[in-house]
Amino acid sequence: METIEISGVLGLTALVLLTLNILMGIMLSTAYKQSAYWKKLPAKVKAFKIIDIHNYTAYFALVIVFLHFIIIPLDPSSKFSFKHLLYPLTAPHQPIFVLLGSISFLALLVVIITTQKIIKKKLGTNTWRNIHVISYVTGLVFIVHGLVMDPLLKDRPIDFIDPEKLLVEASALLLITAFIWRYKYKISKK
Repeated sequence: METIEISGVLGLTALVLLTLNILMGIMLSTAYKQSAYWKKLPAKVKAFKIIDIHNYTAYFALVIVFLHFIIIPLDPSSKFSFKHLLYPLTAPHQPIFVLLGSISFLALLVVIITTQKIIKKKLGTNTWRNIHVISYVTGLVFIVHGLVMDPLLKDRPIDFIDPEKLLVEASALLLITAFIWRYKYKISKK
């Protein structure tokens, strides 16, 4: 497997982890434990601390995203250098969408840093919550990045029925559905 293919697998892994992470975050932001669905789950499932899983998947996804883009310049066929990672608009392939990937990484980093207990405490709950909402936008940005980027960096047109793209599309559908549900939940509680 070539380095660029490994990067693609890492990107898809991060996509799945971040999708699950956002879904868990939405659960945590609602009264999910009072839901009839939650109450019907087996005790072993309910014993899992969703907050811990949510946090660990975020850390793990951050590492995977970092590896996803840091190994691209190691493949000479990619024509990427480490300079392109710092200045994505100079990238040799799809610079706008490389920029979206970089923005996703930085937004994820901000959300994770501000979630650290000492920083969260200094920010206060309302400021922290407003910063944490960045993750919704980040989800959409990394979906666009994953959908449009050519995984082999050959600037090929998007193949919407490619299995990798179908995974991105499924994540997009899940996230958009969850965002709409979360918005309706918020409105119903006002």
